[in-house]
Amino acid sequence: MRARNLWIGGLLSAVFVVAALVSLIWVPYDVTALDIANKIKGPSGAHWLGTDHFGRDILSMIMVGARTSIAVALVAVGIGMGIGVPLGLAAAARKGSLLDELIMRGNDLVFAFPSLLIAIMITAVFGASALNAIIAIGIFNIPVFARLTRSGALSLWTRDYVMAARVSGKGAARISVEHILPNVLNLLTVQGTIQFSLGILAEAGLSYVGLGAQPPIPSWGRMLADSQTMISFAPHMALFPGLAILLTVLGLNLMGDGLRDLLDPKLRRARA
Repeated sequence: MRARNLWIGGLLSAVFVVAALVSLIWVPYDVTALDIANKIKGPSGAHWLGTDHFGRDILSMIMVGARTSIAVALVAVGIGMGIGVPLGLAAAARKGSLLDELIMRGNDLVFAFPSLLIAIMITAVFGASALNAIIAIGIFNIPVFARLTRSGALSLWTRDYVMAARVSGKGAARISVEHILPNVLNLLTVQGTIQFSLGILAEAGLSYVGLGAQPPIPSWGRMLADSQTMISFAPHMALFPGLAILLTVLGLNLMGDGLRDLLDPKLRRARA
């Protein structure tokens, strides 16, 4: 029961990960095929979640949309961690130096531009696409991981084992990789889970305003946008994509809480 958040969150997240993986090899209906004769049909035996205004099967679109959302969020978090973590380690290793100041002020500058605004600027130059959504969300994730890594690393640089490593002749870069990074991985794992859920929300928001994945690639956000004018007589078009976003984000947040409880030694001691 102590790990119920982790188990519930993991189960909810696994459902959509499995749906995304299955969609790579099979979906009930072709998401690019139009069936106007069966448009805006409610849930039935033939279409479990109904059809949209083009007659496309909503279950199939949610499965493929899960693949789009997970891929965008996963790569964006990877960009954030891949760039932000080294920057945070470097800033902590050179606390108070010009490098530290440049990194932190650069983070402040990026924080001043939300992912939506970054996506608008990128789209104005390169056009709307899933790749540009990944870049926008990834750029916004960089300062999140940089700040977290720096904060966690600063408290470790005064530890005895780090001082011993410095006395033995190890340089700042080697200490950061061998001693600091392994001890902040638990923080990064929890934050990565949270940013992953926020990445799914951001992708849905960008697709909703037309800045994410473009047709014919299904996207949960664009499914919501397409349903907004039909919600009074076809509520299932908005209900099921909305539930997909809600349950996926809820699952990832619960899993993040569970990982925090599992990995934080202070919480483990409190439970004991």
